[in-house]
Amino acid sequence: MAGIYVHVPFCKSKCTYCDFASFPDKIGFAESYMACVFREMSFRREELKNLAFDTLYIGGGTPSVIDESYIAMLVACAKKNFNLSDDAEITIEINPGTVSAKKIQTYKSCGINRFSVGLQTAVDSQLRDLGRIHSLNEFVYCAKLLKGENFSVDVMIGLKNQTISDIEKTIEVAASFGASHISMYALTPEDGTPIYTDYLNGELPDSDEVAEMYSAGVKKLASLGFERYEVSNFCKKGKESRHNQNYWKRGEYIGFGVSASSHINNVRFTNTFDLDEYFKCILSEHLPVINTEEVEESLREEEYIMLSLRTARGLSLAEYKSTFNKDFIFEYRSILEKNANYFQISQEFVKIKEEYLFVQNSIIVEFFK
Repeated sequence: MAGIYVHVPFCKSKCTYCDFASFPDKIGFAESYMACVFREMSFRREELKNLAFDTLYIGGGTPSVIDESYIAMLVACAKKNFNLSDDAEITIEINPGTVSAKKIQTYKSCGINRFSVGLQTAVDSQLRDLGRIHSLNEFVYCAKLLKGENFSVDVMIGLKNQTISDIEKTIEVAASFGASHISMYALTPEDGTPIYTDYLNGELPDSDEVAEMYSAGVKKLASLGFERYEVSNFCKKGKESRHNQNYWKRGEYIGFGVSASSHINNVRFTNTFDLDEYFKCILSEHLPVINTEEVEESLREEEYIMLSLRTARGLSLAEYKSTFNKDFIFEYRSILEKNANYFQISQEFVKIKEEYLFVQNSIIVEFFK
């Protein structure tokens, strides 16, 4: 099963850490943009007619900032153009400062069955530092609207003036209002974003402090019944994100809209990041792709190792052998022996020990030297 991703690049204002394609000053183009996304979908219909899709993910930007009728039309358009399974996981990202009872009801009515809520932190002063448009009270209102629904909450660590107790409070708030999935990830200050200045000035926690925050967050999540299934993702039993799991398994996915990426038949391609260029391409009946790369087998193997070892499940030895016709233990025996303390090896899997998952990048890089 493959996945569909749609990028909605509008928001009320840009967060201080945001490095995504988002346009707070162009929301007036939302209707035209969505019409172009629908046309882009129709361009791909024949090419993808033999693929079965299991997930649809609507991300951004802030998809919940545009009129809910566009979202309903988007879901209908995806179902019309592609073979979307009857029990598909359909997710929308929402900002607590942009929701209403009417919006949530429309989302549910059109078939959306999973919600990804951007809380980030339960401390209002930290939300203001991040440039978030919502408050803790607005998250509580949003969570109450989603009562009984399958929803995930984003929690960010490594923030300015953030303490371990702040992180524990945020997790407790998310869990107490019914989140079945929590994504806990570290702030990455990207060059060119406003928060990068805080990083240069030494105002953000250092790597050791962030590691302590992560460890404390993992313990809190475990105490509340959340199981880690990937470095940054935790959930109640059976509530994993199917869409994200497809990425980690190197599955196929098609992306629509500005900056959206795709992976079909071992070819990766990415749409333009420029909104005007996207409009021009679609209106002239051209695909808005700016780069295409065929993924060679050596790179496929690297991606498989990297993505598998990010997960709590680890790398399946049988799956690796059937995919690449090689014995993983034999192929990488020197690396596994040299770094034996970091790995847990069984007859079925090789995985990074739980206590080292947060620093998995420095471990995984050993395979590619």
